[in-house]
Amino acid sequence: MTTHFFLLSGRISLERLSWIEESLKFFFVQLYPETLTHRAPAGSPIFVLLLTGDALYSLEDPETEPVWSVILSLAPVRIVCDRQELDLRGITTERLKMKSPDQVVDTNSLTAANLSSFWQDVVGLVRQNRPALPDSIGWLQNESPYMHRSAEYGLRLLQTAIETRLSPELYANLDGIHMGHTGQKTAESENIGTWLEIIHDCAGKAGLTSLFLACDRCASARGYSTWDDGKGAVISTCTLKPFHIRDMHAMVDRFCRPHIILSENAGSIQFAKRSPVLSFDRIDKSSAVPPVTIIVTQSPYSTEHVYGAISFAVASAHQGILTRVIFMEDGVYAVAGNHRPHPESIPFSIPDVINAVAGNANLHFFVLLTSLQKRGLTKNPGLNAVIDIGFPGLGKILFYPPGNLHAEHQRVLIF
Repeated sequence: MTTHFFLLSGRISLERLSWIEESLKFFFVQLYPETLTHRAPAGSPIFVLLLTGDALYSLEDPETEPVWSVILSLAPVRIVCDRQELDLRGITTERLKMKSPDQVVDTNSLTAANLSSFWQDVVGLVRQNRPALPDSIGWLQNESPYMHRSAEYGLRLLQTAIETRLSPELYANLDGIHMGHTGQKTAESENIGTWLEIIHDCAGKAGLTSLFLACDRCASARGYSTWDDGKGAVISTCTLKPFHIRDMHAMVDRFCRPHIILSENAGSIQFAKRSPVLSFDRIDKSSAVPPVTIIVTQSPYSTEHVYGAISFAVASAHQGILTRVIFMEDGVYAVAGNHRPHPESIPFSIPDVINAVAGNANLHFFVLLTSLQKRGLTKNPGLNAVIDIGFPGLGKILFYPPGNLHAEHQRVLIF
């Protein structure tokens, strides 16, 4: 049985749930219509939506609950909820469970210590799609610790992974680099720095490797005192010992490997092995490196997320990874209108950056027309490199394996 999944911890708006709904419809109707019958063949694929954090509020939100009901009308879909987070937020799944009792799971698997753990369920799905040991699991952290619980979620995943013999890897980007700062002293939450050191020690005792990498550009911008040792390593006096600041390409190099990599909002899509093979686009050279689809959902300039997403995409494409960037939700503001930056504030606009990097054969840009239309916007006419797509185009990007590519899965990262 093949299992595809999304891990969602951020707020799920009606718009976000709607494009997820349309994508799932495309997946099952176009690729696996037989699974929609009452007698689906044995071994048919399942799509699991793993919900924790603020994503859980959508289950009883009057706007989004009806969309969840539509999604659950697709029999192969499962929702797995974080029981502890449901209890913390006082959220109930009863209305959805009454309609779809076998598809809404709100109790979690048990750890070796006989404790209920949502992250045990996540790791179980990762293990289900991976080859025999040894293997690794990665977490990309873009948000700062303490202000955002996503850092805690990532560490819970990595700690649980050690119990199932997965080597933990953390990739700290943007404000995520603050996870590795020395001298963290907390009074009201778990100490992220100490937790990182514990994970490092636990991995070593289990005979596993651990790798914690941080982007040097992000570290420098945030005042981390560093110097280059002349051998490609960036040394810092203010980071924990197992936490290493490196060039972005050292981090992206890990994305050239086949292990599962997740983030606060991310997905892992297994490519169908069917005949005839469908493809949306094609890469020049034969490759087994998993492609990366980056979904940009935030507006530009107010935060670093859009620029950070494009920078990460450029670095991935430069390493030979087929990288697709899709602007949707508020992310369409990055490619709409005429951006005129003031040279004293921002030297380059987002459209300037896109046009400058668009020549890379491994890097493709798209914008979801539905998100533009919802906001009464049109695409910047100077952005010929950004291709308009509708929901069918989104479905093809997510689920059709590119030609000449032999990877087993695709990584989806939502910025």
